[in-house]
Amino acid sequence: MRKLLDGIVKFRRDVRPGMHAKFARLALGQSPDAMLIACSDSRVAPNVFASTDPGDLFVTRNVGNIVPPHGVDDGETAAVEFAVRVLGVEDIVVCGHSHCGAMGALAAGRTTAKTPGFKGWLKHAEAARAVLRRQPALGRGLPEADRLSQANVLAQLEHLKTFPSVRRALAAGRLRLHGWWFHLERAEVDAYEPGLGRFVPVDEAEAARIKAGLPAPASPRARRRR
Repeated sequence: MRKLLDGIVKFRRDVRPGMHAKFARLALGQSPDAMLIACSDSRVAPNVFASTDPGDLFVTRNVGNIVPPHGVDDGETAAVEFAVRVLGVEDIVVCGHSHCGAMGALAAGRTTAKTPGFKGWLKHAEAARAVLRRQPALGRGLPEADRLSQANVLAQLEHLKTFPSVRRALAAGRLRLHGWWFHLERAEVDAYEPGLGRFVPVDEAEAARIKAGLPAPASPRARRRR
């Protein structure tokens, strides 16, 4: 808590003066570029590894970066539907990571989870096992929990497609889904390449390849009208 309080004082003293105008504009409304669904793990800091500013990302975080199928969890349903239908985001990213405690529990058998809530929540990640059966080479060479973590990203992308608003936006070409995976030891973000069937580092070449497939950005007002 001391570190948090010291950080607030530092922000107020050193950062706030230069950011005041930006936050004043953001107070009028938001038009984020993308939605990011990430794990609650304190070691995963999307604003750091993606170098984002306030207003760039609409973020939801939970244990295991899980997206229960549509209608199962009101919180996640509300977040996804708000991002797609109200904010008109054009991209949704599901981001997993190495050394994920949730995936470690899943690898050990979720019945060993120490709390009922955690055990029940992990049932929405069981689909990761089916992904690995279909793609046995996924994450080859990684520990089993990390392989499940990568497979879980793909499983949650499939869960996103159970949302009617997501399906409509995908069909209309207004939305794209992406799978990322943060490797803690390397401090590197990997992106899933469907053509290769694996995650690859997002270096300059990979970033250029992804950007080449993106349309010209819509204006914030146009996104909100969709």
